[in-house]
Amino acid sequence: KKAFIVNRVGDVGFMLGALLIFATVGSLQYAEVFHAAENGQVITGVATAITLLLFVGAAGKSAQIPLYVWLPDAMAGPTPVSALIHAATMVTAGVYMIARNHPLFALAPTSQEIVAVVGALTAFFAATIAVAQFDIKKVLAYSTISQLGFMVSAVGMGATVAGIFHLGTHAFFKALLFLGAGSVIHAMEAGHRSQVTGHNQQSFDPNDMRLMGGLADRMPLTFWTYVVGAAALMGVPPLAGFWSKDEILAEAFAKGMTEGNLSFTIAFWLLLAAAFFTAFYMTRQVLMVFLGQPRHAAAAHAPESPHVMTYVLAVLAFFAAIAGFINVTGMFTHWLEPEELFAGLNLGVALMSIGAAALGIVLGLLVYRAGELPEGVDDPLRSLGFVFSTLNAKYKVDEFYDWLIVRRFKALAQFLAYTIDGRFWHDWFHDSVIVATFKSVARFLANPLDLGIIDGAVNGLARLIGWCSAQLRRVQTGYVRNYALSVLLGVVIIVAYFALR
Repeated sequence: KKAFIVNRVGDVGFMLGALLIFATVGSLQYAEVFHAAENGQVITGVATAITLLLFVGAAGKSAQIPLYVWLPDAMAGPTPVSALIHAATMVTAGVYMIARNHPLFALAPTSQEIVAVVGALTAFFAATIAVAQFDIKKVLAYSTISQLGFMVSAVGMGATVAGIFHLGTHAFFKALLFLGAGSVIHAMEAGHRSQVTGHNQQSFDPNDMRLMGGLADRMPLTFWTYVVGAAALMGVPPLAGFWSKDEILAEAFAKGMTEGNLSFTIAFWLLLAAAFFTAFYMTRQVLMVFLGQPRHAAAAHAPESPHVMTYVLAVLAFFAAIAGFINVTGMFTHWLEPEELFAGLNLGVALMSIGAAALGIVLGLLVYRAGELPEGVDDPLRSLGFVFSTLNAKYKVDEFYDWLIVRRFKALAQFLAYTIDGRFWHDWFHDSVIVATFKSVARFLANPLDLGIIDGAVNGLARLIGWCSAQLRRVQTGYVRNYALSVLLGVVIIVAYFALR
């Protein structure tokens, strides 16, 4: 429900943008719209309005601030569904739409800067939240939001190849990570069932990383494939995520730092910080889930998942490792935009990206010490106090939306239902105005009109007939002599009549 309602908000913006395109160009065909844009039929102001409205739709579909709140809850379904949603289907639609409408965005520099900054801010914002989550799939859900921020920022600043490239590589390692998480959850549930018999059921959350640990020895194939996916997500070279993420950072650096665009410069530093947090929270997850000692009986007895699950992980791990090489020679770039030359690897930006990832990994290793958590401590980051609790509470954005929108909506609904519909419309307008008016009209129609005029006329006619009948009744005396006299008078009158003629 949350996903569909939030996306309806984005759909309103998208529909308005499409209507504005039609009102301006008279068509929604890509070729005709882009031809009109190239010929100056779409002025900058209109292009800005169109692209910002389209971006509202993209923010809903691709989970960008402020419409990202549905995605963390979408991971609650079956894990294969999560893998598809987060890797390859719904959430990438917004990224593709912005990239496909690049000629329109190119006419609106303001929109490009807004999209780039919002995407980078989303990448950073979601990455910080992922640092403090305990649900294995929710960490990956916020990771998806963060990586979508990378893609949106890239296509927003005009780096469509880099954005689509990261969309493709991300699909491999994010699907791998979600299915790997599903393998872990499956094993945790199996380990828990093996230790619980009869009615001795205990409250148990197989998604909680605080209950895991030590799974590397019991689930080696899941562990190693998960490590490959995590390393690809972190941007560790030469895995797929390194090439695509580095290209986004290189484009942001070139358009921001080199060309002096402040918005793109801000986007670059936000994306670099997001890359650091990505490495940190994935190191944290790998250590908490797979290394150290089991922190629950379910983890201690968890079996490796069946081959029908692990073989898929191996295939995805293979592509998560090599998919980035598709653009090393610029082949992907020439395929998408054949008129552009491949810029190649920016060594300075690559070193910064690797450094950010390395710093996140090292810090994660230092904080979590190979998965060994202190006795009675579920997370060493709790020592950060308010900072950790804020991140764990996801900045209370859901609570804020609940207060600002959901409760206000419910209050409005109750006001309309009980005050307007109940007290005003039903109790007062219906009972007092409509019913009272109806009764007044009914009394007028019943008494003066129906009883006074209509019934009076009918009753008067009846009385007239009765009076006439009473007068005629006097003629009927019952005496023969009276009737004979009447016949005589009639004959005299008739004779007189004919005589006078």
